[in-house]
Amino acid sequence: MVLVTGGTGLVGAHLLLHLIENGENVRAIYRNLETIQKTKSLFSLYKKESLFEKIDWIQADIIDVPSLEIAFENVEYVYHSAALISFDPKDEDLLRKINIEGTANIVNFCVAKNVKKLCYISSIAALGDLKENEKIITEEAEWNPEKPHSDYAISKYGAEIEIWRGQQEGLNSVIVNPGIILGPRIWEQGSGILFKKIENGFPFYTKGMTGFIAVTDVVRIAVELMKSEVRNERFTLIAQNIVFQDLFNSIADALNAKRPAIYTSPFLIEIFWRIDWLLSTIFRWKRKLNRATAKSSYSKNLYSNEKIKTALGTEFLDIHQYIKDISRL
Repeated sequence: MVLVTGGTGLVGAHLLLHLIENGENVRAIYRNLETIQKTKSLFSLYKKESLFEKIDWIQADIIDVPSLEIAFENVEYVYHSAALISFDPKDEDLLRKINIEGTANIVNFCVAKNVKKLCYISSIAALGDLKENEKIITEEAEWNPEKPHSDYAISKYGAEIEIWRGQQEGLNSVIVNPGIILGPRIWEQGSGILFKKIENGFPFYTKGMTGFIAVTDVVRIAVELMKSEVRNERFTLIAQNIVFQDLFNSIADALNAKRPAIYTSPFLIEIFWRIDWLLSTIFRWKRKLNRATAKSSYSKNLYSNEKIKTALGTEFLDIHQYIKDISRL
């Protein structure tokens, strides 16, 4: 039996579909019935409705230990993709509880139940920091606690520490660190929000750069790593390093929408996040921009995918073509 956490999210739902298509017995956990509809919608999007019925759904929560007892019965392999994604500083405690404490619970059950292998879906946000003479971020980059990181990044790094702790206790595991994951527009978060904003005429762009990857590549590589002899390693998963302006233009073109035309300089972004902080303080709105996300929007971060290409001979989908493909769904 294969257990997938986060099965109602973008990566987890695609994992479920991929595993079932390849004949695996799959169990997924959910917190409430409404969230399952997201996964069902994905199966329908790919015209795979009949496969949805093969999922063994168990109501559980990664921060509720008793509920995990049932979820882990007869489980041999685990894909842990459940996580909270938030860049609002007010969510710091919740990020730590779900992403770090929740991962610790998963690791503890994997060790106690003699799970054969665990795959943790992390993020490039958890990778280390460049030193002065370095230009490309790899798996070997060291995390520098003295440098600024978002609460989300800290929580994902803390979760990886729990995975490493499990390795010391005899658990076979792999960690994948995807870049920004692109996928179909049925999720009200991540790339789904980006597609909808640009479709509705979002006018701004920056010239920052980061790594991007298709969700189908993340899933395929995670499964390949789980079926391989590779263990106790982490892998950066990015198809291409792309400038935000170029990505936004590709999305706009694929959606037949207007390209964002207003360049937002680092100076303006620094003003915007301070205004956002002020307004959220006064009106108690959820933060849309903070110091860390503001900086990431204009920073030019280059990530290497050489390690996974060497380990598995991986080839990635072209991001610009993938954007065209999913825009037709």
